[in-house]
Amino acid sequence: MPAVTHPNWLELPRLTAPTAQALDRPIERLVTAPSLLEGAGFPVRRPFPSHEIGFRNADPFLLLDHLGAVEYAPGEAKGAPWHPHRGFETVTYIIDGVMQHRDSQGGGGLITNGATQWMTAGSGILHDELPTEELVRTGGLFHGIQLWVNLPSTLKWTPPRYQSLESHYVTLISSEHGDGLLRIIAGELNGHKGPGVTWTPVTVVHATLNPGAHLQIPWPQLFNTLIYILSGSGTVGSARVLMREGQGAQMGPGNTITITASTECSDTNPTMEVLLLGGQPIGEPIASYGPFVMNTHAEIVQAFSDYQEGRMGNVPAQEYRPDSL
Repeated sequence: MPAVTHPNWLELPRLTAPTAQALDRPIERLVTAPSLLEGAGFPVRRPFPSHEIGFRNADPFLLLDHLGAVEYAPGEAKGAPWHPHRGFETVTYIIDGVMQHRDSQGGGGLITNGATQWMTAGSGILHDELPTEELVRTGGLFHGIQLWVNLPSTLKWTPPRYQSLESHYVTLISSEHGDGLLRIIAGELNGHKGPGVTWTPVTVVHATLNPGAHLQIPWPQLFNTLIYILSGSGTVGSARVLMREGQGAQMGPGNTITITASTECSDTNPTMEVLLLGGQPIGEPIASYGPFVMNTHAEIVQAFSDYQEGRMGNVPAQEYRPDSL
């Protein structure tokens, strides 16, 4: 797994052990992510929004798509051609493989092997996310996630912003006993800050746990908290609920997250890979349709009108194809 790592986890700063008064967060809702096709037809697993974990449960997060892991044959790789967004942020984190991002404001570049692109759509932007020509031609391994983060009403009209978070900027810390690696992409964890700049308090962490590793993470008590298993399996919470690849959970109240990786592993899943998401709930009404997330139906209607009339930007002339929109 080429996501950013360190040759000796014991040399990294370590998590501080929770106090005796720490309250472990239990699992309140558990979901096995259904599979569906997105964009031009690439497969994803989506734990939320779902029947079990809706917008209110996931607030301030709106959507999580798990892309892969998949070994593409030549000609199979697909992406999401030019499309609009308004009212929220898209976060694309690539663990394995490479993707090309471009937007109507000139932002973009390659996202590869542990890098993240954090795009604030805000008042409106067009972008595309496509595999590189080489990946389409030769095939290869691809694995990543896309996360949608909501914006409060006061920020839905903020100008678009693009952050390229290369893998070497990611903050690395280890578990208390050095048997787990935590990559802080955004927000703060136990006094360590990630590189991503967020509009509201949000923490995004990718953790790797060796077989049998026991992880206790101090976590902000006021945050809504979700976890998703990218690969492997293990138990979560003091009740030791078993979770495996493709399952997500909303956690209940508390200030600590406990995860124990299974001692059983395979050649394909030698570690347990976990995505941890926490954020201050926004608590506002949500009106969502396709690529737009606003507060009212009237704002959704306006978003479609603004997009059709070119007020969210234009596809660069050299990129236009009759089927691109």
